[in-house]
Amino acid sequence: MSTGHDDQGHGHHHHHDHDHGHMHPYDPEHHHPHRTDQDDSMTYYRLMEEAVRELMIDKGLVTADDIRAEIEAMDSRSPANGALVVARAWTDPDFKARLIANPKEAIAEVGHDIGPMKLIVLENTQQVHNVVVCTLCSCYPRWILGIPPDWYKSRSYRSRVVREPRAVLREFGTEIADNREVRVHDSTADMRYMVLPMRPEGTDGMSEEALAALIHRDAMIGVTEVSAN
Repeated sequence: MSTGHDDQGHGHHHHHDHDHGHMHPYDPEHHHPHRTDQDDSMTYYRLMEEAVRELMIDKGLVTADDIRAEIEAMDSRSPANGALVVARAWTDPDFKARLIANPKEAIAEVGHDIGPMKLIVLENTQQVHNVVVCTLCSCYPRWILGIPPDWYKSRSYRSRVVREPRAVLREFGTEIADNREVRVHDSTADMRYMVLPMRPEGTDGMSEEALAALIHRDAMIGVTEVSAN
């Protein structure tokens, strides 16, 4: 949300919380460059969002606290949530079957609500490796993996992974054998995907928590695999 605060032009000089690169005693004549404001321009969609939000608050449909709480809940989502789901699937075959058959209900068992999102869980096997993309924009299972990485939203990734997936995976350090099929899945506003990576060798006997620590975001997008190291 825009605060409307402008850190420039206040007519005096004092300590700012930025890295000067040097220390010195206070000197009113000593000037530092101001940090560039992080606020960007008021786009059409930002203006629309603010107008709808203020209208809903005025009509009593939601409160500012409701919106703040939802933003905090969104910010708290992270790939660690997805990692716990994958680790449970690795250690519990029945949970894995439920996860693939009905992701929403299975994920709820580990305490996460993915909301109205339609999610498909794609299992990697010795025969098939799955990769997820959103060619149109940045559709992503935020409810379970949090905010998508910048590269996922880049035009380069979105356009190339569908044309030359093995080359893109190689740039992530992932080499897929020629006899293993690579499938690319294009997310939409109505359909999201999460990859269930293969459990690495050498992890027998590890707890769910220890396994979850091995699982990183990129493996659940499909651009990397999970290793025991």
